[in-house]
Amino acid sequence: MVLQESDLPQKLISRHRRNQSQHNVVVTGAAAFEPLAEVKGQHVNVTKISESGKKQRKNWTWMWTELNSEQLLVYKERQQETGPKAGGKTDVVPLCGAVIEWTKEKSSRKNVFQITTHTGSEYLLQVDSYSAASKWYDTIRKAIDSSTKPDGGFLLRKSNSTEYLPRHSSLPGHSSASPSAKQRNPAHRRSINMFSSSKLKHSSSDSSDKNGVRNRLKKFITRRPSMKTLQEKGLIRDRVFGCHLSTLCGREGTTVPKFVQICVDAVDKRGLEVDGIYRVSGNLATIQKLRFIVDEEEDLDLDHSQWEDIHVITGALKMFFRELPEPLFPFRFFQSFVEAIKIKESKDKIQAVKKLIQELPKPNKDTMKLLFVHLHRVLAFSRKNLMSTQGISIVFGPTLMWPELDAGNMAVNMVYQNQIVEFVLIESEYIFNLDRK
Repeated sequence: MVLQESDLPQKLISRHRRNQSQHNVVVTGAAAFEPLAEVKGQHVNVTKISESGKKQRKNWTWMWTELNSEQLLVYKERQQETGPKAGGKTDVVPLCGAVIEWTKEKSSRKNVFQITTHTGSEYLLQVDSYSAASKWYDTIRKAIDSSTKPDGGFLLRKSNSTEYLPRHSSLPGHSSASPSAKQRNPAHRRSINMFSSSKLKHSSSDSSDKNGVRNRLKKFITRRPSMKTLQEKGLIRDRVFGCHLSTLCGREGTTVPKFVQICVDAVDKRGLEVDGIYRVSGNLATIQKLRFIVDEEEDLDLDHSQWEDIHVITGALKMFFRELPEPLFPFRFFQSFVEAIKIKESKDKIQAVKKLIQELPKPNKDTMKLLFVHLHRVLAFSRKNLMSTQGISIVFGPTLMWPELDAGNMAVNMVYQNQIVEFVLIESEYIFNLDRK
């Protein structure tokens, strides 16, 4: 219903929600506009892809759609003359403050346009006929422009919310509002300010939290004790397996690691006559258990029944040498030993190898002497343990020496490793001056 200026009440219409719900009028001023007439309904493909900014799954539906000056009405069932069909669902698309635009990115269908409401909900509409789609687009755009036109009058709609409060006041005797959106709606301006303030506080809080975490981490890193301090307090213990030989011997105050010594003693005591000694592998789980006890510096008694399998002890000893950061034959001596083993003359070869061993660091030299003297005793029982110099060299060659960088041929290096160990084992009496004991 359209009221003429002569029919306007002298009092302002109340903005109370109850009063709003009882009126459905369009108030026009001096610069009034003619509201759009309702257009005839038509079936249109419609899908809602977002509701209040929250994305939804695209689901096109062939729906009966009608348009009036204020809103787009979408029915899943065709509207009858007396109203919507009983049980049919109706979706109301408010056009006040909405935006309409053609889109090709949101759908592969042709003739698709999008309506975005002021609440952030998004609808896609599509008609196969371009002319029909254009007609819908133009009519809806005009409806949107009319509802948001600066001089479009004082619109009052049925609503239970304040989102449709009048934007302009063109009633007689009252001054018009400023075109500025902030001045037109102070409540909206306050809500925006509150939201912005809250967002700024949120951002400031997040930034301060991140800075606080960063500062705490910096303090922790700068104040954390050194490795030496932790070791002195007993919080961190140096391991036996994987520890550099000179470091381990320096910590123990010896030139031969204690673990190597007790393993050699155990094999000398009850393993020299065992078939396949050092060649046969022990139970890996038991070997790892032994390793853990040694690393934790717990009391170790190899005569205990849990270590009755001598192959577990020999396996742990071989693992110790394999896990040294630098092998028993140091990296810098690897190529020198290879050149020495290539010497044709036996006497010169022995002298060259003996000289190189004498130049080794004392922990390496003493540990090597202990091990090879022990292996020489193993060979003395070769008829019972069935171990030969070649068999022992195959086991201990890659265990006691390897190049720092495997740049060469691995197979060739392995040949040299076995030959060097075998040669030292055969000539151990002369190389280590065993005849002078």
